[in-house]
Amino acid sequence: MDKIRKNIQRLTLYVSYLGMILLIPMMLLTTTDVLGRAIWSRPIYGSVELSSYMLAVFILLGVAYTHQVKGHVRVSMLTSRLPERASLALDLVTIILSLFIIGLLIWQGWVVGMEERAVSDMLRVPQRPFKLLVSVGAFLLWLELIIDLFATIKQITRRV
Repeated sequence: MDKIRKNIQRLTLYVSYLGMILLIPMMLLTTTDVLGRAIWSRPIYGSVELSSYMLAVFILLGVAYTHQVKGHVRVSMLTSRLPERASLALDLVTIILSLFIIGLLIWQGWVVGMEERAVSDMLRVPQRPFKLLVSVGAFLLWLELIIDLFATIKQITRRV
């Protein structure tokens, strides 16, 4: 199980690197567009579209890694006051509900992505790959949640 966990976490890390690579071109494109607009009154055609697509890829490919490193916002005002077993049970319920919701997101992301035929307004970029990335990012998050599920079950059974 430990080898599977490490492989999933490594995959999540590498996929997030793919998203991070797009940050530099997005930054350069936005900077060039702003300078071109301000200095020469000549914006870059389609830069807003490209930037929004790159941002979507960055976010969708990074969500699982953010969960892996526990970078999401977590309010522990209530759970910090609970006994450890109750806190673990609440974590277990939260993970199971999250698995269900993310499972729906994987399924519907795939369905909507496969049905997508639209292209962007200015550059005519097909939207299908970006909509399918919802399923990819959600699936990686689902795998990370499975890792958390087994870790939480292990903690609960160890406490018994």
